[in-house]
Amino acid sequence: MSAREPVAIIGGGIIGLTLGWRLAEAGMRAVVFERGEAGQGASHAAAGMLAPGVETEPGEDPLVALGRESLALWPGFAAELAEKSGIEVGLRTEGTIEIALTRDDAARLARRVAFQRSRGIELQWLSPAEARAREPHLGPQLAGAVFSPNDHQVDNRRVLAALRRLFLAAGGELREHTAVAAVVTAGERVKGVRLGDGSLFSASRVVLAAGPWSATIEGLPAALRPPVRPIKGQMLSLRMDPRAPLLRHVLWTPKVYLVPRQDGRLLIGATTEERGFDPTLTAGGVFSLLEGAWRALPAIEELGIEEMWVGFRPGSRDDAPILGPTPIEGLIMATGHHRNGILLAPITAALLLPLLLEGRTDPRLLPFCIDRFSSSERVS
Repeated sequence: MSAREPVAIIGGGIIGLTLGWRLAEAGMRAVVFERGEAGQGASHAAAGMLAPGVETEPGEDPLVALGRESLALWPGFAAELAEKSGIEVGLRTEGTIEIALTRDDAARLARRVAFQRSRGIELQWLSPAEARAREPHLGPQLAGAVFSPNDHQVDNRRVLAALRRLFLAAGGELREHTAVAAVVTAGERVKGVRLGDGSLFSASRVVLAAGPWSATIEGLPAALRPPVRPIKGQMLSLRMDPRAPLLRHVLWTPKVYLVPRQDGRLLIGATTEERGFDPTLTAGGVFSLLEGAWRALPAIEELGIEEMWVGFRPGSRDDAPILGPTPIEGLIMATGHHRNGILLAPITAALLLPLLLEGRTDPRLLPFCIDRFSSSERVS
């Protein structure tokens, strides 16, 4: 593959922009097609948590390993973004606290902690007094807490701004408001993409990184249409005094999570709804977020509401990303990251770059290839 033979990337979220930047840096012609504005989809709506520890669940061992490997890349990745773009991306390493408000919450937390420790996750039990020593504004109803020192956060919107700047500076081509209607193939090879206006963009490498819209791209056989669907999430942010924030750690509660930003924003999220691409903010959704946050941190009732929004996580059938080669030569998957798109961006690009540049498949991709889904599970 010659350096000026284009790689077409469908999707301008954090996955598409990170991969496009790395390709452009390597001297390749990388063209990102985005149906709206780059970085304004699920990546913009996210909370930016880098938390493979507290989010570890049974049955996700390959995903946990991938997440922990990507987390290890984040300090260097964030420093590189800031140095090269001039945009500080707000990486914070205070760790994450998860609290229990009732005895039942504490019992559930204990079971999960036992499992997470069995997977090598470092966690520290905190008494209510120890938790309040770290976060004095926690409410009176507190049955226990766990501290995860290795789970961090980053300001995803600043990351996206940095990636956009670096992608363009490296010579990448960004085609916004340009929907891709279909992947074009001939035999068992990819030939390019058909745009919404009917024109053909020729490319011998196509990366499908369209997040929750990935299954809507035509031109693929049913067996290769990624089983990715939109999972609606409502979120909001409050305004704290950045000189005296109510919260300094990422806080997980039984119902919501709270993410404090350096500029004083306090993010609260997120609902999980199977409602397709419904963009509606609902009274029930917003109420559940505020109530869940208030039970853990009652002082939020004095804070102003700054923003409310809806995002669509790209959820696969098994909640793990779909990455790597396909039986169609030149067609690469990079979708279905669900709630882990921000966390997994560095490792996704690192694993796919050798595939696109050299045709070499890293063994770490194998658990995430699309062939793991049986034909009965595929999206028709």
